[in-house]
Amino acid sequence: MARFAVIGLGEAGAAIARDLGAAGASVRGFDPAVASVDGVKVAASGPDAVRGADAVLSVNSARVAEDVAASVAGALEPGAVFADLNTASPGAKRAVAAIVERDGGPCFADVALMAPVAGRGLRTPALASGAGAERFAELAGGLGMPVTAIGPEPGDAAARKLVRSVFMKGLAAAIGEALDAADRIGAREDLYSDLERTLADADGALLARLVEGSERHAARRADEMAAARAMLEELGVTPRIARASEAWLRSLGAGG
Repeated sequence: MARFAVIGLGEAGAAIARDLGAAGASVRGFDPAVASVDGVKVAASGPDAVRGADAVLSVNSARVAEDVAASVAGALEPGAVFADLNTASPGAKRAVAAIVERDGGPCFADVALMAPVAGRGLRTPALASGAGAERFAELAGGLGMPVTAIGPEPGDAAARKLVRSVFMKGLAAAIGEALDAADRIGAREDLYSDLERTLADADGALLARLVEGSERHAARRADEMAAARAMLEELGVTPRIARASEAWLRSLGAGG
């Protein structure tokens, strides 16, 4: 029976911990703000939770990731894998790896969750890198987590996730700005329906048109975004995305 410890029992950590237990693993958890989780033995401290564990999952936030690792590093088993599932920069992942692997023995896995955990739990697809990536993929993958190990360097998995986040969160920001403007001109429902159809019909051809067309028609599209920026300012909408888009297109037109 694989032995797991989950440090951080918020929504994501608790869901993963419950699913690990349901899949047959022995699971202990710890979170100073959580007293109990169904199906999970909650320990009195982080070190108590990780002792004897084959794999330790840190499911917290980038802000406390190093502190969490430092608080349990001394209690890790020599052959254990410490998996950092927090969304953080590659540099932050490397800093946690240095804490975990400082005295040898335990190994580090940078784990990037590539979809929301809500509704998926342990079935959330993930990338893993670092010295412990293969071992983490073996342990968690054997219990149903779709993990792909991509190499031995901590931070590589985080980088793959964050470059995608630039698109996903940038897309959300662009949609939000456009809908805000549409509200001001009484066209929110029409724009929402148009965006819905565009996303539903999106394919490789659209992606190619966005990438290649922006380079080919940078000057014209920059002028269009300048007009959009001016309109947003007239409507009282702060043109954060429009302004950034115009600047990016101008840089393309200048060969930047």
